[in-house]
Amino acid sequence: MIESPGLTGAAAALGIGLLIGLERERHKGEGQSRACAGLRTFAITALLGYGAMQVAGGLLVAALAITLGGLVTVAYWRSLSDDPGVTSEVALLTVLVLGALCSSQPQLAVTMAVVMAGLLAYREKLHHFARSQLTDGEMRDALVLLTAALVVLPLAPDRYIGPYGAINLRTICTLTVLLMVVGAVGHVAVRALGTRYGYAISAIASGFASSTVTIAAMGHIAAREPVNVKLLSAAAIWSNLATFVQAGLILGAVDTGLLRPVFGPLVCGALATALYGLCLMFPKTATNASQPIKVGGAFNLKLALVVTLTVTGITFLSSVMLRYYGEAGVMVTATFTGFADAHASTASIASLAKSGQLPFDAIAVPVLIAISSNSLSKCAVAWVSGGSRFALYVIPGQVLLTLAMWAGIWLL
Repeated sequence: MIESPGLTGAAAALGIGLLIGLERERHKGEGQSRACAGLRTFAITALLGYGAMQVAGGLLVAALAITLGGLVTVAYWRSLSDDPGVTSEVALLTVLVLGALCSSQPQLAVTMAVVMAGLLAYREKLHHFARSQLTDGEMRDALVLLTAALVVLPLAPDRYIGPYGAINLRTICTLTVLLMVVGAVGHVAVRALGTRYGYAISAIASGFASSTVTIAAMGHIAAREPVNVKLLSAAAIWSNLATFVQAGLILGAVDTGLLRPVFGPLVCGALATALYGLCLMFPKTATNASQPIKVGGAFNLKLALVVTLTVTGITFLSSVMLRYYGEAGVMVTATFTGFADAHASTASIASLAKSGQLPFDAIAVPVLIAISSNSLSKCAVAWVSGGSRFALYVIPGQVLLTLAMWAGIWLL
C-alpha cells in the first residue's frame, strides 16, 4: 500500500475547516447582521493554508494571513453593530494557521481544532460560568495554580542538592502543585454536585487538604447535631479515602514504580473505608443536617506551602536517620512524623527512594507506619472533638481500615 502523507495532511486540513465551519455556520445569523464566514469559507481557508505551506512555506502563509486579516477587517466594519464580536474573524485566521500546520503536524492541528470547536460551541455556558459562577477568589486561585504549574514547575531543576543529597526542587514543586490541583478538583466537585450529597462529598473533598482536620470539623458538628452522628461519622471515615488516594498520587508523581509495593495495601484500606462508611449510612439516618462543611477556596495555598516545607524537613531528617541508623531510622521517623501528617511522611519516603538512598521495595512498611500513626491521631481527634458517641463510630472504622491496609501487604 502506497502512503500519501500529502493527501493525509490535506484531509486533516479539510476536516478542520469543516469542523469549525459547521459550528460557525450554526451561529452565523441571517440578513444584514450575519457573520462574514461560514462552512465553505472555513473549509476553503484551511485548504488554502495547507496549500500555501506546501508551495512556498511559512512566508506565503504569513502573506496570506495579512491579506485575510485585511479582508475580515473590512467585513467586520461593514457589519458593525451595537455588540460586534471578532470570534469568527479570529477563528478564520486560526483555521488558516491550523491548515498550514497540517503539513507537518496534522495530529496536533486536529487536536487544537477540536479544542477550538469546543470553546466555540459552549460559548454561552463559558460566559455564564465566568460571569455568574466563578468568584474572585476562585479566579485568583486559578491564576496562582496556572503560574505554579506552567511557569515555576518547568523552571525547577531536577537534581538532588544539599547535605546528604536529600533535596530535589523539581520533586518539591511537583508535590506542591499536586496538592493545589487535588484541592481544586475537590472544590470543583462540591461546586458541581451542590449539597445533595451533603457531608460525605464535602468531607472527601476536604480530606484532600487534611483528613484529620476534616474529622475534627465533623466531630464539632456532631456535638451540635447528635441526631446526625452516624451520618457525620460516615463522612469522617470517608475523608480517609482522600488519604489513600493522595498517598498514591504522591508516590506516582515522584516515580510510578513506587506504586507497586503499596498498591495492595492502599486498595485494601480504601475498600475497607468505603464499606464501613456505607454501613454507617444504612439504614437511612436523619437528613436534616444544616449544611455541609465549608471547603473554602479552590485550594489552600498556605497549607500547600506548609506541607512543602514539612516535606523538605522530614526528607532531610529521614536522610540523616538513614545514613546513621539504616532503614530502621526511616521507620522511626515515619512513625513520629505520621502523627502530624501522613502525606508529608509519604513524600519524604518517596524522595529517598527516588534519590536511590532507599530501595523501592523497602518503602511499603515506612509508608504504612506513617499512615497508621496518622490514623491513631485521628482517633484521638475524634474523641476530643465529637465526644464518646462520635468516637464510638469513628474509632472502629479507623482501626478496621488500618488492619485492612496492613493485610493488603500480602497481596504484593
